[in-house]
Amino acid sequence: MSIFTPSDLTQIRERGSVVEDVEQQFAHFKTGFPYSPLNRPATVGDGIIRENHKTIASLITAYDDKMAGVKLLKFVPASGAASRMFKPLFDMLENDDPQYMEKGLQFITDLKKYPFYHDLTQALQSKNLLIDNLIAQGDYKTIIRNILFDEGLDYSQKPKALLKFHREPENEEHSRYAVEEHLVEAACYAKSKGGICHLHFTVSPHHLNDFNKIIDRVRPKYEQRFGVKYDITYSVQNPATDTLAATEDNLPFRNEDGQLLFRPGGHGALISNLNELDADLIFVKNIDNVANEARMEDTIIYKKYLALTLVNVRNRIFDYLKNAENENDTKIKHFLKNDFGIDIPDNYDKKNVINFLNRPIRICGMVKNEGEPGGGPFWANYPQNSVSLQIVETSQIDKTNAAQKAILEQSSHFNPVDMVCSIKNYNGEKFNLKEFVDNNSGFISEKSYNGKILKAMELPGLWNGAMAGWLTLFVEVPLSTFNPVKTVFDLKE
Repeated sequence: MSIFTPSDLTQIRERGSVVEDVEQQFAHFKTGFPYSPLNRPATVGDGIIRENHKTIASLITAYDDKMAGVKLLKFVPASGAASRMFKPLFDMLENDDPQYMEKGLQFITDLKKYPFYHDLTQALQSKNLLIDNLIAQGDYKTIIRNILFDEGLDYSQKPKALLKFHREPENEEHSRYAVEEHLVEAACYAKSKGGICHLHFTVSPHHLNDFNKIIDRVRPKYEQRFGVKYDITYSVQNPATDTLAATEDNLPFRNEDGQLLFRPGGHGALISNLNELDADLIFVKNIDNVANEARMEDTIIYKKYLALTLVNVRNRIFDYLKNAENENDTKIKHFLKNDFGIDIPDNYDKKNVINFLNRPIRICGMVKNEGEPGGGPFWANYPQNSVSLQIVETSQIDKTNAAQKAILEQSSHFNPVDMVCSIKNYNGEKFNLKEFVDNNSGFISEKSYNGKILKAMELPGLWNGAMAGWLTLFVEVPLSTFNPVKTVFDLKE
């Protein structure tokens, strides 16, 4: 018997969702999601490839020749709001606790080191306020309010993409938006035939106009400087990928009108956006992980190296697939074992072996873990009867299991969301990426709606469960390629 009324079914279909999919997802509120069964940590020499910097620098001299005729695209999830990164400033406004006041004083002392300082002074001057006078008077809260709210910069309501992230090397009074630095990066390693740089940003609908305004303003400068032409596209998270909320009793949560309450399904929903793109190689990188141009050299070198690694392994895979009829399946099994660590069961026939080989491919950069949060590289018991390289979040690991906890503690690297993907088969046809999602790797969390507790469900994460069925290789990259902005303090230069 369905848990949904006829009007519920109409609402679900009108959203573009499939009723059976919603029912299957909703069942997880009762059953939960299984933990990811770890086999062992991926380490250098056992799942993580390490090459010395000098050799890599030599290899990438062939980059332009290898990428001739290859359509490159940079995919940047950029729809998230920046509100969480300003929590320390909200704490300073709402608390008079000495620990917050001390942090606030340090923030104000360092204010000139932040890339938005010039914009802030102008916003204050428009109200006949001088920042130095406010500081002298100890009126720090007025300064902070003008950073956070629409009376000033309104940074707490903007996406990270549209915040000032770095000062320009040639002019310290001018600062660059995060989205600008991604344009610079793309010009350095993602230039396709004819000098076209294809970029795709996922955005929220109500910020799209602001994206266009900023891109239109800065695009000519970088096109002239780098000799490129930018092809920039956008997409929004499809409402059909939203997930239904549940009550504490695992019943459908309803709003005041009695309608079902759907919530965004997390970044895993973006596999649908990625599925709509058309490119030979796709660079995936978070909007907040971008270096100042003055410190971008390592990023460019290793992005090229990841792409070359992908092209080389993809060419080998395509050769096997094109000659599959005449190829010995034992040889293919040996290739999968040696290059991807995948043991194919002995009872698999050639068709099953080929299916293992004929799938999307990704090369993921891995950074030595120095205490940073984020998914880690592991050998996991996936799919059934096999072991493969997987990115696994801490929340997916059963830390009450001593053996699993020990594997987690032995992990030496983490995933900074730095990858290059191939989403086409050897005939140039796009895979349906939704077929390679591990639907048992979602996550349930507790949220609230109008003061009522609810259970929210996130879909399998974009770089873990949503790509679990891909062929995966891990490559060590230096920490210098990881430049995240998690709190406002990370913007200080």
